[in-house]
Amino acid sequence: MEIVKKMKVPVAFLYETIIKSVLADIHSQTGKKVSEKQLAGFEYVKTFSKNAKATIRIEEITQNTSYQYRTTSNKHDFLVVYKIRPLTEESCELHYIEKMDSFGYLQNVNDMFIGIIWSPLKKRRFKEMLKQIEAAYLQEVDGK
Repeated sequence: MEIVKKMKVPVAFLYETIIKSVLADIHSQTGKKVSEKQLAGFEYVKTFSKNAKATIRIEEITQNTSYQYRTTSNKHDFLVVYKIRPLTEESCELHYIEKMDSFGYLQNVNDMFIGIIWSPLKKRRFKEMLKQIEAAYLQEVDGK
């Protein structure tokens, strides 16, 4: 999945929103409070359900520019990349990429089939989340 979206928020606001979410996830999964400076190369185990766990490794983090992580389980290797570039002081462009490799033929076939069904819904949800980020920024600006 790949999404390129112009957003009506400054680069720093979008980046900070992503990083706050990452730090909150790490804290909820590990109980550890880490700082943004500690994120590069940070690795932790995330529990998705009773039987599903995966290792998340933060592979790249560049302030106000990019964030990349990899989720690896016994079934998949899932890469997520956020690239942000400024357009104006109050807007930016997000380039979001997801790539998934499945382990094993049957898992691969299953994931392709599921992907066909769920991909449009996933894209719609992601775009809705981006709209919510824009709305949060407007609220913050109006509240000042």
